[in-house]
Amino acid sequence: MNRHIVVRFAPSPNGLLHLGHAYAAMMAHDFARERGGQFLLRIEDIDSARSRPQFVEAILADLQWLGLEWDGDVIFQSDRLASYAEAVERLKDMNLLYRCFCTRTSMRQEQEAGSQAEGPDGPIYAGTCRHLDPEIASARAETEPHSWRLDVTKAAAMTGPLEWLDERHGTRVTREGALGDVVIVPKDTAVAYHLAVTLDDARDGITHVVRGDDLFASTDIHRLLQALLDLPTPIYYHHPLLLDESGTKLAKSRDSASLSVLRTAGHNGHELVDRLRTGNFPVGISLLAS
Repeated sequence: MNRHIVVRFAPSPNGLLHLGHAYAAMMAHDFARERGGQFLLRIEDIDSARSRPQFVEAILADLQWLGLEWDGDVIFQSDRLASYAEAVERLKDMNLLYRCFCTRTSMRQEQEAGSQAEGPDGPIYAGTCRHLDPEIASARAETEPHSWRLDVTKAAAMTGPLEWLDERHGTRVTREGALGDVVIVPKDTAVAYHLAVTLDDARDGITHVVRGDDLFASTDIHRLLQALLDLPTPIYYHHPLLLDESGTKLAKSRDSASLSVLRTAGHNGHELVDRLRTGNFPVGISLLAS
């Protein structure tokens, strides 16, 4: 086995997997296997309020049903909270994080007022709290819930221009402002996705990140964090997404048909994966190529 190639599939146990997850897992699995590499399974369970043990069990059962076997033990983000906290402190020491007291209501009002620019994933945070006096912000933090955001402009000035390689889209130059000042520590969770996934990919020795095009813009933030924290930069492969009959990306939030339903109904998971590999998608499912 070529130990140099290491790929992962990293679902969140906050709902049941659907066909879009099956396609993403297959793409990552096959990328590794075709190159004689390793395929790791990482459970992104840092959101303790939404993560459920039964969803972890369903993820494992679904992947086994699909015939997508992983290498080694299952990795859980919840075992790594100390490493996330250490990285947060490093970013604070670099004066790159600031407290944000904005609520969903206040941000929605800013959006309606047209003070937020549009990014690839929706409105970009307007930076309302970026210039708060640190002493005032510290005092407010004693009684007000707050998150910590990354000052991407300051961070990019520190790192200079950065590049990353996508095997499908080519060499890219980071656009650190594409997502704005992203949240690094949410109000109610130990760490946000952007920092956790960047740290985990480095810790797990991931050489190639294979994931959907919906996370393409996020890679600019991940590349920035890699440079700030002296982490290696993997090669990326962002693949097309599966769409439902309405042309919308499959999602847990819209109750897209779950794999568990198909599995318990007696469908053949291996045959389903073979169909996905050949582009013979179920009725109503299509592929969005970008």
